[in-house]
Amino acid sequence: MAASKALRNFRIVLWALVVVAAIGATALYAFRPPQRPLGVTGQEFALASTQGGTFTQRDLVGKPSLIFFGFTFCPDVCPTTLAETTAWRAQLGLDAEDLRIIFVTVDPERDTLEAVKAYVEGFDPSIIGLVGDTAQTDAAKAAFGVFSEKSGDVDSEFYLVDHTALTFLIRADGTFQGTIAYEEASETALAKVKRLVEG
Repeated sequence: MAASKALRNFRIVLWALVVVAAIGATALYAFRPPQRPLGVTGQEFALASTQGGTFTQRDLVGKPSLIFFGFTFCPDVCPTTLAETTAWRAQLGLDAEDLRIIFVTVDPERDTLEAVKAYVEGFDPSIIGLVGDTAQTDAAKAAFGVFSEKSGDVDSEFYLVDHTALTFLIRADGTFQGTIAYEEASETALAKVKRLVEG
């Protein structure tokens, strides 16, 4: 009888410990800050900035950003997107201190730092242009899940580049919030940008 009672008490204590451990694990999960990667995939990248120095995934932290990948010889998608992003920012009464616009070239063969600087500043002097060599560009593309490849007359200097035509919304903590599609309705895009800035 005593042995049975001792066994029952042991089981009660054991189950109590299991419950306490479960509660502790749940609390740890619930109150621990989410470990989200910087950018989209969390892969590291480092590119030269038209505003000086090197820009890495760590530089995404500090203020919300709109990031677009393209190239300066782009006939339509890139200039349209850069014009739209600057217009969204102006329509919401924001400036570069509130929301960064970042353009990353996917054409390292032709797009020098000087060419990209002249290109982005034609839309707004505050736009940050990012340039790298082929390996650095590939790392930046991988960090955002971006695709690009030459098209048209690929052996001539007048080739085009097919590329992902999304604008990436990055929170002030450097983490991914969502995207805006090319030619997405202005009202929808503005609402997304507003949510991004408001945090």
